[in-house]
Amino acid sequence: MDWVRTINDAIEYMEKNLTEDITLADISESVNLSSFHFQRAFTLLTGMSPAEYLRKRRLSQAGAELVKGNEKVIDIALKYGYDTPESFTKAFTRFHGVSPVQAKKGEPIQFMSRYTVRITIKGGSIMEYKIEKWEAIDLLVHTRVFHAETSDAEIPKFWDEYYADEKYSRIPGYLGVCAQAKTGSDEFKYGIGCKATDVAGIPEGFELIHIPEYDWAVFKCVGPSPEAIQDMWERIYKEWLPVSDYELIPDVDIENYLPGDPSSPDYVSEICIPVIKK
Repeated sequence: MDWVRTINDAIEYMEKNLTEDITLADISESVNLSSFHFQRAFTLLTGMSPAEYLRKRRLSQAGAELVKGNEKVIDIALKYGYDTPESFTKAFTRFHGVSPVQAKKGEPIQFMSRYTVRITIKGGSIMEYKIEKWEAIDLLVHTRVFHAETSDAEIPKFWDEYYADEKYSRIPGYLGVCAQAKTGSDEFKYGIGCKATDVAGIPEGFELIHIPEYDWAVFKCVGPSPEAIQDMWERIYKEWLPVSDYELIPDVDIENYLPGDPSSPDYVSEICIPVIKK
């Protein structure tokens, strides 16, 4: 998949539908991606979620129309998806720094132009990875459902809760497993645990996740957790997937936290994603 073209196609779809009531599922379907993968890729490649991009572009366009036209505030509010003048005024003021009425009177407003995603080739930074074939495995994990847009902040808290609970912390928690929902939602199941062979039976609060045989791209992350993991995810989408000979398989991905001090600048962890040769 050409990730850059795909995200630009999604931006084109959003731009054509700024005044329509479109959902994350609508946008991801327009580029033949699951909502989960689209949300993740868009956020990593642009630095904002699809919802944030839509909100800012709509408010930017609304501001431009208020300044140059004679339309009423309520008409502009309804056009860009706000049910009441109050909700529109609140969002407009937060984005522009002035109210709609002030904007109509000539106060300066903000403008956010349409995004275009491009890949810039940079030197001096090496991504260390390997391709491995794994047999089918079962993972034993304690899981919770997260939203892609807020998961970066919520998952580290989930890890803290895991180790604070004696019932869970007795099970080796060295794997972070992202089981991606194959639906129109940005929700996904994230689990903490280990290989099923490490523990006898299925303890209370845990479940098995079966992963079929795949080829895996395994990326080495060096630095404190979770920052090193989050930085590597960004590099995978921005630097590796656009030029790699491998295609991401939209199934389960794994974060492997190796022994050591997770706060150390030399700490080593891994991101493992299933792939197929293009």
